[in-house]
Amino acid sequence: MCTSRHLILCFFVCASLFLSTLIFAKKSDKNEKPSWAKKDIRDYNDADLERLYDQWEEDEEPLEEDELPEHLRPSPKIDLSNLDTSNPENLLKMSKKGRTLMMFVSVSGNPSKDELEEITKLWQSSLTNNHISAERFLVDDHRAIFMFKDGSQAWDAKDYLINQERLEEVTIENKPYYGKYSQKAKEEANNKSSDSLKTSEEAKSQKKGSSNGIPADKRKSDEL
Repeated sequence: MCTSRHLILCFFVCASLFLSTLIFAKKSDKNEKPSWAKKDIRDYNDADLERLYDQWEEDEEPLEEDELPEHLRPSPKIDLSNLDTSNPENLLKMSKKGRTLMMFVSVSGNPSKDELEEITKLWQSSLTNNHISAERFLVDDHRAIFMFKDGSQAWDAKDYLINQERLEEVTIENKPYYGKYSQKAKEEANNKSSDSLKTSEEAKSQKKGSSNGIPADKRKSDEL
């Protein structure tokens, strides 16, 4: 009886060892380095390096969306239901959320290099105090670049900058926005005032002609 039990026990032990050997052999075959990987790295050719790079790529865990290079990140989702579409800038802001965006900022009055540095640095500090983060780079005698990691903040920065006395122009996505005190803004204001005055005078003229019983167009032709 004892002999039978020993035989059964020996059978199970042998079977276990046999299965373990098979599993280990398969695992070893699977994990065994290919011939190119056994080379000295100084002997690697371009093909070997490419295989090594591919192997690293396979072993790496996928990156989170915010860790991906910007050109590989998915486009931001825009919820139009909560968006005021009457203002086109809102759509632009949403489309640039989380994307790097550059803004060109021009200072009026032919500033010196030191003056340009001082003014743009002051504006940058004011934006930072309002939770708008931007890097600043001087590009020429009167212009600087403000670079936003979150491009949606560029339009909020624009709203602040155009109200500054020394701001000549801000350009975002090739669209210019003129400072409230800039020469261009003054010219546009004068043009609007002239157009408004001209429209008012024409309206008065038409009203006067109508009150005399003569259509304005008829009166003009008679005068000619």
